[in-house]
Amino acid sequence: MGKRDIILIGGGGHCRSCIDVIESGQEFKVVGIVEQSGSNKAKSILGYPVLGYDNDLETIKNIYDCALITVGQMGSSRTRQEIFNLVKKLGFMLPVIVSSLAHVSQHASIGEGSIVMHQAIVNAGARIGHNCILNTQCLVEHDATIGDHTHVSTAAVVNGGAVIGSGSFVGSNATIVQGIRLPDNHFYKAGSLIRSEKDGQLVKETLN
Repeated sequence: MGKRDIILIGGGGHCRSCIDVIESGQEFKVVGIVEQSGSNKAKSILGYPVLGYDNDLETIKNIYDCALITVGQMGSSRTRQEIFNLVKKLGFMLPVIVSSLAHVSQHASIGEGSIVMHQAIVNAGARIGHNCILNTQCLVEHDATIGDHTHVSTAAVVNGGAVIGSGSFVGSNATIVQGIRLPDNHFYKAGSLIRSEKDGQLVKETLN
């Protein structure tokens, strides 16, 4: 069985990393990139053609069914959420993409449109929402929950049973202590330690 065609939406640095992840697997074949309106449209990215802008998506949907949102998320998830809502409305399929170099437990669940990048680990009982980025070498431990549209950055650690709200950003090398429950739409700095006391609520964010 051949690879399935997929388009990528967003042509920046995160897109390049996503291309590398997709190329590592045997399930999908990148057929082109859709840039954001108003951007300087290149002819190609890593050898893949730029098919048009996001306002061309309705037409592109007549040709291709699968899409992945490859706009990065440095802080606010608003842009990724808006694109997610648009492509869902247009009827695109948003598959889960997992690097061949990552480990995802068969007892974990991952929502549509999320990507698990090289050397990331998702352990048993973990629940990952829709449209998430689990970046290179991050660890999501057993029974942790990651809300929709959340980015867990490179080498970040989310310990067992922790809950991270939707639309959040966990910076590189941050550590989320086990069992803590964190709110939606929050930004956790690179290298920070997030810990809880008593009822598991957020107490403070400190730089190591």
